[in-house]
Amino acid sequence: MADRRILETRTVGKTLAHDSAPLHVQGSATYIDDMREPEGLVHVYPGYAKDGAHGKITRCDLSAVAAAPGVIRVLTAKDIPGLNDYAPVFGGDPILADGRIMFHGQVVFAVVADSREAARRAARLAKIEVAAERAAVTVEDALATKTGDVGEPYQFVRRDAAKAISAARHSVSESFRIGGQEHFYLEGQVSLAVPEEHGAVTVHCSTQHPSEVQFLIAHMLHLPAAMVTVECRRMGGAFGGKESQAAQWACLATLAARLTGRPAKCRLDRDEDMMLTGKRHDFRVDYKAGFDARGRVVAVDVDFLARCGYSADLSNAICDRTMFHADNAYFYPAARIATRRLRTNTVSNTAFRGFGGPQGMLFAERLMEVIALKTGQDPLDVRKVNLYTDKRDTTPYGMKVEDNIALDIIEQLEASSDYRTRRKAIAAFNAKSPVLKKGISLTPVKFGISFTLTHLNQAGALVHVYTDGSVHLNHGGTEMGQGLYTKVAQVVAEEFGIAAADVRITATTTGKVPNTSATAASSGADLNGMAARAAAATIKGRLVDFAAKHWKVPKSRIRFEDGRVLIGNRAIPFGDLARQAHIARISLSSTGYYATPKISWDRPKAKGRPFFYFAYGAACSEVTIDTLTGEMKVDRVDILHDVGRSLNPGLDIGQVEGGFVQGMGWLTTEELVFDDQGRLRTHAPSTYKIPCASDVPADFRVRLFESRGNKEDTIYRSKAVGEPPLMLGISVWTAIFDAVASCRPGEIPKLDAPATPEAILRAVKGVA
Repeated sequence: MADRRILETRTVGKTLAHDSAPLHVQGSATYIDDMREPEGLVHVYPGYAKDGAHGKITRCDLSAVAAAPGVIRVLTAKDIPGLNDYAPVFGGDPILADGRIMFHGQVVFAVVADSREAARRAARLAKIEVAAERAAVTVEDALATKTGDVGEPYQFVRRDAAKAISAARHSVSESFRIGGQEHFYLEGQVSLAVPEEHGAVTVHCSTQHPSEVQFLIAHMLHLPAAMVTVECRRMGGAFGGKESQAAQWACLATLAARLTGRPAKCRLDRDEDMMLTGKRHDFRVDYKAGFDARGRVVAVDVDFLARCGYSADLSNAICDRTMFHADNAYFYPAARIATRRLRTNTVSNTAFRGFGGPQGMLFAERLMEVIALKTGQDPLDVRKVNLYTDKRDTTPYGMKVEDNIALDIIEQLEASSDYRTRRKAIAAFNAKSPVLKKGISLTPVKFGISFTLTHLNQAGALVHVYTDGSVHLNHGGTEMGQGLYTKVAQVVAEEFGIAAADVRITATTTGKVPNTSATAASSGADLNGMAARAAAATIKGRLVDFAAKHWKVPKSRIRFEDGRVLIGNRAIPFGDLARQAHIARISLSSTGYYATPKISWDRPKAKGRPFFYFAYGAACSEVTIDTLTGEMKVDRVDILHDVGRSLNPGLDIGQVEGGFVQGMGWLTTEELVFDDQGRLRTHAPSTYKIPCASDVPADFRVRLFESRGNKEDTIYRSKAVGEPPLMLGISVWTAIFDAVASCRPGEIPKLDAPATPEAILRAVKGVA
């Protein structure tokens, strides 16, 4: 029945343009810094010790800052009336440092001035001295100096992995590194706070988590949460970087507004944004694995050593998700999968698209490549023999894989990409080419969908129908360019049988839908689409009841389609029914609520069902490397990705393409470099290389898997598409690994991630 309903949809499943697309093309989409500035606006800019390292502050002279032209006041920790902390969960993230600096760039004060330029210039006049202590910057530093962990070590254990490896016919032991990644959202961190009467405040914030920002501001000002309203119409990108770390800048803007009684805006420069905000977690991965002659894994024993930064932020959940995805699509009969969450004197790493999952998957795919080299097999055959099956269907954390379509997707892509023929052609090319070497790799993705903290899997929505038939939609999800607003509008339009253009999308605000979760974990459409449909269905049910009674027609003969309501043998415009229902005193407004079913997770026991379902995909990438320079080019990419029954195929294809390119950038060009004081040296586009148009493969073939729909009862049987495509970019890294391996037959390439030209050249030369 559900499938038949899906096939008959008129708005859901259609490619409709992103709701902001015309505004983007015209350059008129309003972001926070584009908003008309209120009368009396002041500007806030953070200040830090320019040469300061980790240590106690011995001198903090801000007199020159306060005396600078245009400065209204200087904010320090003493000005905060409530809690000086913007941490999302565990505490330990001061809004303004008080007496001690934990990492280079930690904010010590903030300048409030009548112009942003005046605030920036004044912030540089501070005289701050620090009694420098040895900084722990790397994983090795953290282990050597025993800085401690930001969270307890954690592991999944299935059988005795060490014993199984010892008994295995073949084994391998390795250590490699996985680099971090800068979010590089186009719109930087920015907030605008406007004082309201009775001490209330409205904050326009570029954030994925308005409710969290609301509560942190309330705690800082010692106010009830109801006195703080946080609103976000759209973000110019986020990728996880605005899940927890938008709060500090919102707090500073709000504190300035409270103390001056004037509206206040805080917007960071790109350089400072990159230095002062967290990144994707980088890891050192130490592992051992045992396998048989066919390449089938017998056991895995792996330690993920994460460089977390100075505080917990979201590191515990991120490292957990690394562990959840250390299997990717593969069954490990025996396993010990462990993480350490190491504290370092660097900016705290944070959420990033994939939330730790990509790092776990990269380990799994490297393992498949290494096993292939050790056994002399094609890496794709090794992958196939290790896939989950009906009999080998339980993850190391006890969840059954019930919706496994990995093999179907792999085999379809294997055929459509002509993988086998190209593999032979590449081998022939490499045999004749002494300088240029090619590689090819086909890798799968199996990504769990849900927040692993169970209570976050809930959402609310608010829908109004007006008497002219237009509809007002609000929900707790935020729009960061992914098209969530458009998809949820399509869901509501489908429910009422009207055009999506008749659904007015409004800004996410804590004043309409309270206590929301972050738009993260790829669950935005799953959660908010269901909540919005529930709200619309409530109103629709009232309209059906009214129409059945008013026209004395059975409910079964009432349908909503094409902007009309078919009531028996008559058809009236949707707006006419709304108007008549209003006259009859029928409520045309409703909230909606949804909580994801079936999921549970017992963390102490490391057992449960943390995910509602899995999203699948596969990518086949071909690359060419120059063994003299280390330069690399992606020649061709074929992608087949599973989105269930797509809510909007055009938007989903865009997410797949963008996710792949971002994942490719993480693993090839985006290298973060810190010096021994913990100062980020790659803090501008001049030193940090994100993919650009010329990096996108000219031959780029992307298709959505033809699915009969999600087996679970998701919104119109769709599947999440936000994060899973990023892991498709792993195929580029493994293709590079394959190309490097052709240079030194019989050796495992010493290739870390990202595979920059320098890293490729080192690997070609066999240098660690």
